[in-house]
Amino acid sequence: MQTNNLPTDDLKKYGIVEPDNSFSKKLSAEDIQKFLQGYTIVADNDKNRATFQLIESNSKLKVIFLERNKNISEILANSKNGIEYSNIQDLSKEGNEMNFEKKAFVFDKETDKVVEFDLIKNSTELTAIILDKKDAIEIDKYKTELLKLKSFLQDKIDQFPEIGKEITNDLNIVSREINSVNSISRNENRSQKQEKSNIQLDVNDPDLYEDASRNREEESQEQEEEVQKSRGFRR
Repeated sequence: MQTNNLPTDDLKKYGIVEPDNSFSKKLSAEDIQKFLQGYTIVADNDKNRATFQLIESNSKLKVIFLERNKNISEILANSKNGIEYSNIQDLSKEGNEMNFEKKAFVFDKETDKVVEFDLIKNSTELTAIILDKKDAIEIDKYKTELLKLKSFLQDKIDQFPEIGKEITNDLNIVSREINSVNSISRNENRSQKQEKSNIQLDVNDPDLYEDASRNREEESQEQEEEVQKSRGFRR
């Protein structure tokens, strides 16, 4: 791990390092250790996001500026009531590159924290979490976001043929998750139909019908006997 050739001036410029060359107090010892190992520092402010990463043997600072379609405060607040979705664009990329990502924000009650998931990079884990909730509204919301993302990727294949393979891979991932959601929905519908079918079969069951008819006949016969007894008593 290289620490003697850090881009100190750039680190100070963005507040990662203090004027006295110590790391910002906002960073924990674990954060600093990971940063020096190549992990990315993420800073959010309103709709803006900046990421910082040390590259080239820690001699250069890679900075990326991103923009969301929603304020981070709004996202965090809404995510406590349900899964929140947000689009994010990479403002540092040129016009001929993919600069769009779709994120999901899930509130974890156990840790009391909001966890961010990428609909492509974290697709398998995210789908499992949402389906495990067994919440039809959340599942429908997720499917809608997946369909939006699929439509976006399909449009981009023609626009960016030079990265068509990469887009196709992403498209396949999204299509796979849509199929997973559809499969669960079909199973639930089939189960509901089976329950309705079972109820209908019980109502029209021949044995039940014959038993009911027999009971009515027996009751009628008993009533007739009671009437005859009653008449005989009057005499």
